[in-house]
Amino acid sequence: MLLAGAGVVAATLIKSPAQAAAEAGPPARSVLTSPVEHRVLTSSVIVRGQVVAGQSVDVAPQVAGGEDGAAPVVTKLPVKQGDRLKAGQVLLEVSGRPVFVLPGRIPVYRDLKPGAKGNDVRQLQEALQELGHGTGGDTAGTFGAGTKTALNAFYAAIGYDPLPAVDDNGAGLKTAEGAVTAAERAVEEAGDAEGKGSAHAVQYAQDDLAEAQADLAAAQAASGPRLPAGEVVFLQGFPARVDAVPGRVGAPVDGTMLTVSGGKLAVQAYLQEHQKGLVRKGQRVQIYSELTGIEAQARVGSLADSLTAPDSGSGGGGGSGGGEDEPGGGAPGQSGYLLRVDPDKTLDAQLAGQDVRLTIEAARTDGKALVVPITALTAGADGRTTVTVLQPDGEQRRVEVRTGTAGDGFVAVEPVGAARLDKGEQVITGVKKGAAGQ
Repeated sequence: MLLAGAGVVAATLIKSPAQAAAEAGPPARSVLTSPVEHRVLTSSVIVRGQVVAGQSVDVAPQVAGGEDGAAPVVTKLPVKQGDRLKAGQVLLEVSGRPVFVLPGRIPVYRDLKPGAKGNDVRQLQEALQELGHGTGGDTAGTFGAGTKTALNAFYAAIGYDPLPAVDDNGAGLKTAEGAVTAAERAVEEAGDAEGKGSAHAVQYAQDDLAEAQADLAAAQAASGPRLPAGEVVFLQGFPARVDAVPGRVGAPVDGTMLTVSGGKLAVQAYLQEHQKGLVRKGQRVQIYSELTGIEAQARVGSLADSLTAPDSGSGGGGGSGGGEDEPGGGAPGQSGYLLRVDPDKTLDAQLAGQDVRLTIEAARTDGKALVVPITALTAGADGRTTVTVLQPDGEQRRVEVRTGTAGDGFVAVEPVGAARLDKGEQVITGVKKGAAGQ
């Protein structure tokens, strides 16, 4: 028993070197600290956005049916969702007639026939010229003989015959040609006639011939190919994309058969009231697609001044609509201030229609700065802002600072006057739970 008691006493008196050092050191910290950093600090606004094209078109062909008044049906559908389109490409065939895409900003609103004039004719001429079909000496904006030749050549290139401008199987032209032939014979007969009044007969015959020739010239000018409004879709930019193909071969043409988009890809998003004041035109934006891993740099292109209410977005229309270099309106159900982000470089076509993350750089320090957590700041009754440095020996030192850019829970600071604050020093950010006095 005596030996056991002696052992207990010895255990309480003998300590290891590590234990002795631990007991001799300062007590455990009762405060939370964070190191002072020296880095570039940015303040970011993060939102979700959708990649959209400058123009989106729902293709709902308005074409005549087949023979005997049969309802129009889709007879060919050579494209599929995700396909890239080039100018002049056939999108689908309806009752044996093509529907194709051409470059242009003016939506199609009428059939274009020989003799037609206007900016839409000029647009057609420019599109044909881009495809290598010259319009000869035709005046820009006037559908003349050169435009006829070019349109005939284009239809031949895609494997179809154009529809005639005058749908009478050429009967009107033949009639005019016959009238000229008859008038020429009448002039000859009047010249061969003898006797009183023959001079008047010749004059009358020549007048009839001139009128017949004028009618023939008019018939020839009106004849030729026409571009039906239902066979063309104008898109602002190429390559374009096929976004959706709800139609199918054999289905009746009733509504949208496919949706295509063209023009430069951009991103649109909606900001809430508390975010709007932080974002300005020209600010840098990072675009990131979680689906593909693609990153891209961009800038804020525009920010709406007015609030977009839910379900007030513009829906897709038929024909060749779409804004000029502007993504479409807000999607149904979304609200906020419409933001458009313009990429620095052309976005990968596979991003079209994707939901992406936008990180908008709302503010940025001018180079590297001393950075501390916002929770390290203390505002005194005297109006001074300070941070408290916990020194290695456990002593605390207050440092007056001026604050700068804030973001992501941190703030840039600068010591005031002769005060000193160095990278790596520990600043107090709070008190540990369970600490004395808490």
